[in-house]
Amino acid sequence: MNQILLLVLMFCGGIAIAVQPSINGRLAQKVGTLESSCISFAVGTLLLLVMVLIAGKGSLKGVVNCSWWELTGGGLGAFFVTMTIVAIPRIGTTAALAAVIGAQLTTSVLLDHFGLFGFRAIPLDGKRAIGVALLMAGTSLIIRK
Repeated sequence: MNQILLLVLMFCGGIAIAVQPSINGRLAQKVGTLESSCISFAVGTLLLLVMVLIAGKGSLKGVVNCSWWELTGGGLGAFFVTMTIVAIPRIGTTAALAAVIGAQLTTSVLLDHFGLFGFRAIPLDGKRAIGVALLMAGTSLIIRK
């Protein structure tokens, strides 16, 4: 896949992340917070299972060779979805996602800098540091009332 297509897909993913908490929040009003998270993940799991059966190229059998921490992504996703369901009705979508984006960028810069999880190290340089600082300043302005 070329870079432009990947960036477009990530942009669409960003739209999905912005819309998903509101949808889950409405669901939570009808079924409850944890129940909404559970339903969200169950629907996602079913859709992914269909996609794996239709277009999957890997092997689910490989899971037996994974380290325990490589299986924590689903738990982290469940935590994120549940926290958005709790936070967004109280602080709003913009404030919640501004905090999320600030945390994501800061964490990802550190992950890149130290080459964690076995990925290529991308050093933190002045431009990246300024970018993070500007994003944090913007996040601060968005969150303040």
